[in-house]
Amino acid sequence: MNMGRESRWEKDAMTVEIVFALVTAVVLAAAVFAVALTLTLAFGISGPARKGALAGGALLGATVGVWRLVRVLRRFDAQRRRGH
Repeated sequence: MNMGRESRWEKDAMTVEIVFALVTAVVLAAAVFAVALTLTLAFGISGPARKGALAGGALLGATVGVWRLVRVLRRFDAQRRRGH
């Protein structure tokens, strides 16, 4: 027997979950940045304030994206350990 080894189905499930986590993290990060960009355009912000708002939007977007990635993968790992 293959005690302790992952089946092909489990490996495929992990691959799908990783891709799902990456795609949703990128989409969420892009959406957060798009909100920052939209606000700078809507309020006509220019100069250093615009650069600061866009840098803040990019930083917040990256943070939210990483948070999403970690959250999805940790939830999957917890479910896998429980045997679901």
